[in-house]
Amino acid sequence: MLDMDDKIKIFKALGNETRFKIFKNIFTGGYACSIDEKQPKDDLIAQATCVTSIAEHFDFALPTISRHLKELKDAQIITMTKSKNKIYIEPNIETMKEIAECFSVLVDEYEKGTVFQFDNTK
Repeated sequence: MLDMDDKIKIFKALGNETRFKIFKNIFTGGYACSIDEKQPKDDLIAQATCVTSIAEHFDFALPTISRHLKELKDAQIITMTKSKNKIYIEPNIETMKEIAECFSVLVDEYEKGTVFQFDNTK
């Protein structure tokens, strides 16, 4: 479960335009990797995005993209898996579900007219 600090870290990470664009495209499948045809299509790695595919869409050096990805990973909104000489990236669906639930609760409480108390641990 994400605590308040974790949630703030997520919003700070997504508050940067480049990181937001990177995350949005990872989440929506906007990048594609050249995958080894011998690899099974149901393999996790076959469905993921690789760093070099992301870098091709920006005018930044690979180390800059890597720093942005590290921020997203540290905020727990993406996962990174190394396979051979590539690093593959996927959205962390569980974290996204938890953040979505936070907004759902806020909207529900607002619509009910309930006075909502923020809890520093949730």
